[in-house]
Amino acid sequence: RLMIKGRLPVGQMSSVVAPAKESNTMGPKEVELILVKEQNGVQFTNSTLINPSQSNSEVEERETWGKKIDFLLSVIGFAVDLANVWRFPYLCYKNGGGAFLVPYLFFMVIAGMPLFYMELALGQFNREGAAGVWKICPIFKGVGFTVILISLYVGFFYNVIIAWAVYYLFSSFTTELPWVHCNNTWNSLNCSDTWASNTTDGYNMVLNDSQKTTPAAEYFDRGRCLSLKHSINLHGLCILQWVMLFKVLLNLFLLYVSPIKSMKTTSQVVWITATMPYVVLTVLLFRGITLPGAIDGIKAYLSVDFLKLCEASVWIDAATQICFSLGVGFGVLIAFSSYNKFTNNCYRDAIITSSINSLTSFFSGFVIFSFLGYMSQKHNVALKDVAKDGPGLVFIIYPEAIATLPWSSVWAVVFFIMLLTLGIDSAMGGMESVITGIMDEFKFLHKHREIFTLVIVLGTFLISLFCVTNGGIYVFSLLDHFAAGTSILFGVLIEAIGIAWFYGVGRFSDDIEQMIGRRPGLYWRLCWKFVSPCFLLFVVVTSIVTFKPPNYGSYIFPEWANIVGWCIALSSMALVPIYAIYKFCSLPGSFRENYRYGQANQIHHHKLPIRNYSKFCLQHWFSM
Repeated sequence: RLMIKGRLPVGQMSSVVAPAKESNTMGPKEVELILVKEQNGVQFTNSTLINPSQSNSEVEERETWGKKIDFLLSVIGFAVDLANVWRFPYLCYKNGGGAFLVPYLFFMVIAGMPLFYMELALGQFNREGAAGVWKICPIFKGVGFTVILISLYVGFFYNVIIAWAVYYLFSSFTTELPWVHCNNTWNSLNCSDTWASNTTDGYNMVLNDSQKTTPAAEYFDRGRCLSLKHSINLHGLCILQWVMLFKVLLNLFLLYVSPIKSMKTTSQVVWITATMPYVVLTVLLFRGITLPGAIDGIKAYLSVDFLKLCEASVWIDAATQICFSLGVGFGVLIAFSSYNKFTNNCYRDAIITSSINSLTSFFSGFVIFSFLGYMSQKHNVALKDVAKDGPGLVFIIYPEAIATLPWSSVWAVVFFIMLLTLGIDSAMGGMESVITGIMDEFKFLHKHREIFTLVIVLGTFLISLFCVTNGGIYVFSLLDHFAAGTSILFGVLIEAIGIAWFYGVGRFSDDIEQMIGRRPGLYWRLCWKFVSPCFLLFVVVTSIVTFKPPNYGSYIFPEWANIVGWCIALSSMALVPIYAIYKFCSLPGSFRENYRYGQANQIHHHKLPIRNYSKFCLQHWFSM
């Protein structure tokens, strides 16, 4: 199959095609000639009269980042989130210390960076959001709606995490931190200041016996943050926590103000939110390494146990961490890169930002484990009883460690400012994915960005109310477990298949060559075509086979709650086949013709009859 697309002045085309009807628009005009040729000769010829000034103006309508650094900071700010602080260090410690870096870096090279590069290039070339970019292969447009919906789901509970950080930040402006003693109204009779070397139960640090908890654990669970003293299951969702409601409103107001006008507004915010965590992490590291026992904690973090590499769970943890830590599959990278200049070097950006993300995860481990080593020595307990992941690390263990320091209130303020900026960056990225993705699909919304942003924010707020009730932590746990677990892995898998196999690595490489002046190397093309899809398929299957129902502490969710969770996950994944079926049914041709149309690039083929779309042959499937 051969396609020739060219533009010639009208005078030179008179001998080739019949003169086109004169346009009323003044200015230079060009004729676009499209030839589709197969082995038996020329099959179809089409020519259209276009006005280049109008075509260029459409491209110029999309704004671009004011400075290159604005884009880099936005991507880094989104990719570096709370999981870098509370997830990676613990996984590294649990899975053989420094040995965990072997599978982590391996998966980073064969899948993480290629997928990161793929999304940046996809958004930059097509200059549209997560749904609009699939004009290159219309049958896969459902993938775009899948990732947009997942970003919306994540926004429902991610704003609650930021609200917790705001609550702790405000509570830190006291002479004595409220999670130091057991003499508060929210404390139970089981609260104790004395540590013991027992195990832990959920996020609650267990003390002298299985019923004892620390003041920090009760402040998080029984205080106004979660208020679990009024609810032990999902049946307490009808009672709102007004203090936390105010914090969610404050957070959503910040998210509304940031992207309300344009990407330029967002770029001004990220100068603070993307750089502040690095300043705070550095300050906390210098303070942490001066504490007694800090070196022991860091040694435990870096200890190498290569025998761990024989366990399948270590490789599974590394593969899953790569997928989630880089932020691929949420549509955010596509949305951000769509505002780049067309000739921007997206290859260099992918290498820089993905490397910074991994280095930040590794660096934060030194900060976290210097304090955990200090806690282990101070209370004379094993490090394994202190080292935990998830919200319990940053809202129970770390605050308790800070509370034992001189000037504890100051250090608490510094720490929770870091959590706040980490959370806001990622939340802004998710919000921009939804806004850009939907507005690019429905162009009339561009004129009403402020109103549309307000609608999205209010919708997010209403759903978030379920997470700020008594027992809202159970709704949070369900969303955290199902909203962006298997579904996001499935979305990235279909995205990789659509680009590498249906659109074609060869075409995709040609697109990149148009932007940066050179084609991707053989390594990148092999990863896109074979390695990354196989890797993603492995992770998707593994996540399903190893699925464990969610729980919070000792509370086991009822069966109906798990069914609701799977409905949430399937609601986003189902958009892929639903849109494909809709596309087939809405076209007038036969099944074979519609199938060929669904794989065709609408950028080049939108003027051709369906019957003239060329078939995909074996050469297409294995072209590089």
